[in-house]
Amino acid sequence: MDQLNNREQQEFQQLVEQKQMKDFMRLYSSLVQRCFTDCVNDFTSKALSSREESCLEKCSEKFLKHSERVGQRFQEQNAALMQKR
Repeated sequence: MDQLNNREQQEFQQLVEQKQMKDFMRLYSSLVQRCFTDCVNDFTSKALSSREESCLEKCSEKFLKHSERVGQRFQEQNAALMQKR
């Protein structure tokens, strides 16, 4: 990265930020789709039932913890790979 000029560094940073936003939106979309499908069953009311709300809270918490754990493992493996070089 030190070999890039200022403009190239800015372009690179912008690409990284765009990728991060895209990844975040993909994660959020997956979370919404999965938890909605698993938890929301009653369409006779505008409001969620207490059971559905509880399910959604647990589902989203579990999904985010899983995603965080996968990210940590990826970082650990990446660090181990970099040490081998």
